[in-house]
Amino acid sequence: MDASVRMTGQTMQADETNRPSRQEAEAAVETLLRWIGEDPSREGLLDTPRRVVKAYEELFAGYTQEPAAILNRTFDEVAGYDDMVLLKNIDFTSHCEHHMVPIIGKAHVAYLPNGGRVVGLSKIPRIVDVYARRLQTQEALTEQIAGVIDGALGARGVAVMLEAEHMCMSMRGIRTKGSTTITTSFYGAFREDKAEQTRFLAMVGGK
Repeated sequence: MDASVRMTGQTMQADETNRPSRQEAEAAVETLLRWIGEDPSREGLLDTPRRVVKAYEELFAGYTQEPAAILNRTFDEVAGYDDMVLLKNIDFTSHCEHHMVPIIGKAHVAYLPNGGRVVGLSKIPRIVDVYARRLQTQEALTEQIAGVIDGALGARGVAVMLEAEHMCMSMRGIRTKGSTTITTSFYGAFREDKAEQTRFLAMVGGK
């Protein structure tokens, strides 16, 4: 289990002694149902508190996983390949830490191998998924993905771009449906060499 929870750029120690029980969590959902004007005792809502808590276990499963551990195993039998590795259009769904409503988007992640060592392709989407399954801001999510890849792989460069629609803007408040937010994070050669950064952006933008 991940011993720490990264929130708004800071690391906070998870305190299991203060964690509510499942029964308390279900009671909290029932309270919210009453607060919005519903009757938790009606047939359609009888099992809703249990279902919501079970869904939250899946939606926020990232708190129980250690992202860096996913990148522990690398491969060097790649015939000397040392150019950019780019995974485009990785679907993700996260939740805004301000309103707890969905952030839905795509991630584009690239790295430049160091010494020809690469990571299994499925590992990058898993990293995106682990961090996405926590309460987030898009800015923090972008930086977390880039930072853990940079730290675990020792790559010559890491680049991350997220494009997402925020339901806190689409469903409430200003209600700007279809508006997307783009964030980027660059490490190493992608930050220092504008040509590499431009190449990444061109490859992400290409079909």
